[in-house]
Amino acid sequence: MKEVVQMAKRKLGRPSDQRKALLRNQVSELLWHGRIKTTAARAKEVRSIAEKLITLAVNEYDKTVTVTKEMNNVKGQTVTKEVVNDLPSKLNARRKMMAYLYDYQEVKRKDESKEDYRERTKEVNHPLIEKLFREYGPKYRERNEKQNCSGGYTRILKLGPRRGDGAEEVIIELI
Repeated sequence: MKEVVQMAKRKLGRPSDQRKALLRNQVSELLWHGRIKTTAARAKEVRSIAEKLITLAVNEYDKTVTVTKEMNNVKGQTVTKEVVNDLPSKLNARRKMMAYLYDYQEVKRKDESKEDYRERTKEVNHPLIEKLFREYGPKYRERNEKQNCSGGYTRILKLGPRRGDGAEEVIIELI
């Protein structure tokens, strides 16, 4: 009988529901802010998840199609409108990301009025997912083509032991 070798995941000293929530939160924070400070064991788990999500974005960000739709407006007139839709593979990738990542809202700037903020954010329903597709996807695909490689989107920098319990602290950041 053939044995199946399964890679063991780190338990991180937490029950499974807390561990999953912790990792979802840290991956979401890393992708939103670009860098976070955490322990070495957590960073290694976060790295594997974040790189898979970024790879999804790199492979799927440009898979869209423009469609013309005819709609009736309030006055009963027929209006044609061009809409950009995702292809099925990009839609699947978007749904996978939305199922895992927490939903962040765009922050209102200090010098921005409520109307300007609403106008700027009305098109974007899920800012973190859009950031993956619009910012990270093109950036890392260009990097992959230039260096003729794939993956390696994060870097872990060691800071030394934490004062309270001696756990190894690190900064994990996107390259």
